[in-house]
Amino acid sequence: MIFYQYLGVINFVLVKINPMKTNDIFNLLHNAVESKFFGKKISQREMAEKLGVSMRTYQDWRLGNSSPQAAMAIFKMLSELEDDEVLRITKRIRENLRKTG
Repeated sequence: MIFYQYLGVINFVLVKINPMKTNDIFNLLHNAVESKFFGKKISQREMAEKLGVSMRTYQDWRLGNSSPQAAMAIFKMLSELEDDEVLRITKRIRENLRKTG
């Protein structure tokens, strides 16, 4: 029981006191996509095209100059879920994106 309370305190510190910024998350995701392709660099222009935004907009997201309004809300919602739930949801999103192009 004390262990779970301790984890709760750690979670509070990580989420409430020292929250990860949106641009940090975009950078992590960008690097993860590059890792998927065995370290092949993906330009910001390529990633922007995949996301359907201008390169300048994507650069601003990565630098923290701006962020999509819904992004942090989505990230926070995903952080409330267990790993298997996040995986299930991302698989459904991927399937829908592949169907719609």
